[in-house]
Amino acid sequence: MELWFTENQDENLRFSLKVKETLVVEKTPYQHLAILDTYQFGKILTLDGILQTTEKDEFIYHEMIVHVPLFTHKNPKSVLVVGGGDGGSVREVLKHPSVERVVLAEIDEAVVRNSKKYLPTISQALDDPRVEIMIGDGIKYVNEHKNEFDVVIVDSTDPLGPAVGLFTPDFYKAVYECLKEDGIIVAQTESPFIYGKLINKLSKMFKEIYPITKAYIATIPTYPGSLWTFTMGSKKYDPEEVDINSIPRIDTKYYTPEIHKAAFVLPKFVKDIFDEV
Repeated sequence: MELWFTENQDENLRFSLKVKETLVVEKTPYQHLAILDTYQFGKILTLDGILQTTEKDEFIYHEMIVHVPLFTHKNPKSVLVVGGGDGGSVREVLKHPSVERVVLAEIDEAVVRNSKKYLPTISQALDDPRVEIMIGDGIKYVNEHKNEFDVVIVDSTDPLGPAVGLFTPDFYKAVYECLKEDGIIVAQTESPFIYGKLINKLSKMFKEIYPITKAYIATIPTYPGSLWTFTMGSKKYDPEEVDINSIPRIDTKYYTPEIHKAAFVLPKFVKDIFDEV
């Protein structure tokens, strides 16, 4: 008998992976969690039936959501990751020698616990002494910590369930206050093929709050639509003005200084979504 995982990406689109083994299934207080071993993409983490990360292509997402903002900032020492309980973003943040402190604000401890057990290549940095794991409401944490972080990374799930509040003007305004005077926020902002209207809405939110707002892209095979967007809000630094010749080479599989520059060159239809008034 064959076992398949199928994600209903919208009412007209499904994505399936053949499963080798079911490693864990758990109903947490917030969502349904499963970690499966698949033939094509290795171990995968799903929440409420939605694929969050895979061993095979996770490096694209985690490298792009982290290294673009951290190499844009002149001297990132303190970083807050909201969501991202699998630990992939934390792993990438700690590749920057200037970073002294990383706070992971994850609402669901089961994500952290199971990622540590079943996804060690992704979660390997969560036990680093520079990492503080805060199990609780990331929105509440942001509101209670003013002028504290150089970079905030919103490594959220889709705008459903526990993550809904991470896609609101109030949250992004609170992040502005949470950032230092030269701080940067980056959020994953979904696929233009699936969430075009949401991307446009988020773009307007960012532009109303942050002096510099820029969008960039990467291709992630297992995410809906494959083409993925990230939105950066910056108080001071323009990511497109970074001297890519000054970016040091670090241990990455996708991100390079050249990719940093190229990622901001948007296809016309994507640029139209971000620029539409």
